[in-house]
Amino acid sequence: MNQTLVMATLIIIAIIYVICVIYFVISRKSKRIKASLAELEVEKNKLDSSPIIPELAKVETLLKNEKVATMYETWTKRLKNIKEEQIPRLTDMILEAEYSLSQKDYKNAIYKIAKLEMEIYKVRTDSEFLLGEIKEITKSEERSRVTITDFKVRFRELHQKFQDARNEFGAVGPAVMNEFEMISKRFEDYETIMDNKDYPEVNGLLKNIDELLKHMAIVVDEVPSILLLGKSVIPKKIEEVEEVYNQMVKADYPLDYLNVEYNIDEANKKINDILVRTQKLNLEDSLFELKVLLDYFESLFSDFDKEKEARANYAEVNNTFKAKLDKINDVVDDIFSQLDDLKNVYNLSEESVQGLKDIYDALEKVNQDYATLTEQIKQHNFAYSKMLVELENLTSTLSNLEDHLDTSLDTLGNMREDEVRARQQLEEIKVVLKEAKLKIREYNLPVIPQSYYVELNEASSAIREIVKELEKKPITISVLNTRVDTARDLVLKLYSKTRELLRTAAFAETVIVYGNRYRSSYEGLSNKLNLAEQLFLKGEYQRSLELTINLLNKIEPGIYKRLLKMYKPENGEE
Repeated sequence: MNQTLVMATLIIIAIIYVICVIYFVISRKSKRIKASLAELEVEKNKLDSSPIIPELAKVETLLKNEKVATMYETWTKRLKNIKEEQIPRLTDMILEAEYSLSQKDYKNAIYKIAKLEMEIYKVRTDSEFLLGEIKEITKSEERSRVTITDFKVRFRELHQKFQDARNEFGAVGPAVMNEFEMISKRFEDYETIMDNKDYPEVNGLLKNIDELLKHMAIVVDEVPSILLLGKSVIPKKIEEVEEVYNQMVKADYPLDYLNVEYNIDEANKKINDILVRTQKLNLEDSLFELKVLLDYFESLFSDFDKEKEARANYAEVNNTFKAKLDKINDVVDDIFSQLDDLKNVYNLSEESVQGLKDIYDALEKVNQDYATLTEQIKQHNFAYSKMLVELENLTSTLSNLEDHLDTSLDTLGNMREDEVRARQQLEEIKVVLKEAKLKIREYNLPVIPQSYYVELNEASSAIREIVKELEKKPITISVLNTRVDTARDLVLKLYSKTRELLRTAAFAETVIVYGNRYRSSYEGLSNKLNLAEQLFLKGEYQRSLELTINLLNKIEPGIYKRLLKMYKPENGEE
């Protein structure tokens, strides 16, 4: 029973809490909508109390002017529409929104408030626009007086600036004075409009005066410069250009590409047109066009200087190029006049021959291009600056061709040098072989080893191979060089062996003679010395030497070194 009562109490408290929360939310939402409606009603009341009527009342004093009267009638109708139709409609919309709010129809209330905001904005815009139009008339005189005063200050400043530089305007001065008089007449028209209270015409007149003053500012600033450039500076510059141009043409400078004569005619036409327009104070782009013309004629002097420099450089480059071209032509002609002989003498590869032909064809192309270039120079068809570029390109091509030719000449030169060197080395090898033979004969050896004769035959055969290769037509240089290297190695080897053989034999003989002193002193020594002599006589000189040295070393330790020191081979050789 108690638990049921507690549960019921909690449920009731929860329901009351939810109801309170809902009430609080609805109440807060209702207050927010009411606040929005209140603000909108204030905005509506401001529109109702707009200062349009007081401003419109000021216009009533100007109704004698027909245009103002027509405008006044239109404004009155528009004000009536705002007061009697648009604002009452706003009041009705506020009431409808309040009703929806009182019925707690918040959704419709919010929707009506949104429509009300849009309508208030529209009415406010209409009111402000109407008020602005009315003030254009009611404030016209006050505003325009300030503007016209500023215009008159600008007018006086421009007029004074013109007077101070009157002499610089020349024949254009009267036209400028007429322009000033026209502006002065506009000031008089303004006073007439003000007297007649014809305010709708004021803005147009002020705009016209402003445009005239802006134009006059351009006239006063630019006319002296236009006249100075058009009548003095540019004509003098044209005279200078013509003088230099004619001198260079007489000196055979090809200057047609600059179109100087045509451009001078066109410039004179343009200057005359600008001066005619200046008389009418039509200055549109005149000063800019004159400055462009001046810059053009100034730039021509740079073009002339460039041509003079290019001509001097062309002459210098041409002399160098011509000398190099003649030299290479002579070399190539000489090579091709001997090409058949070279092919007969040397075994030239197809690649080498084709390389020479390619050089010849490329050189012919350079000769043709240079001839064409020279002809163009004679006929003065193109500027030196352009011809210089062409000649520099030919120079680069010729330099590359010269490099290829040098490579080919190096190959041919190396072949000739290899042949000459091979013949020289052949003689040197023969001399070395001859010296080896003489040496072996000078020393009366009992026996010469068979291996020595084998090496002698190999060396002699290698020399004969060199002779055969040199007698071949054409000569294959690579093979010839191999033959020479082989023969040289074999002959030098034979020469070294000859020296070593003679040295060993002589030393062996000396050691045997030295050992004879101990024959009777040591038992068995005589037999061994006899064996050493037998080996010597058989040609086994190294074994004979080793046997004798070993015997003597037992008797006299260190004898080998002493005997070696005492022994001095022939001719100081060791």
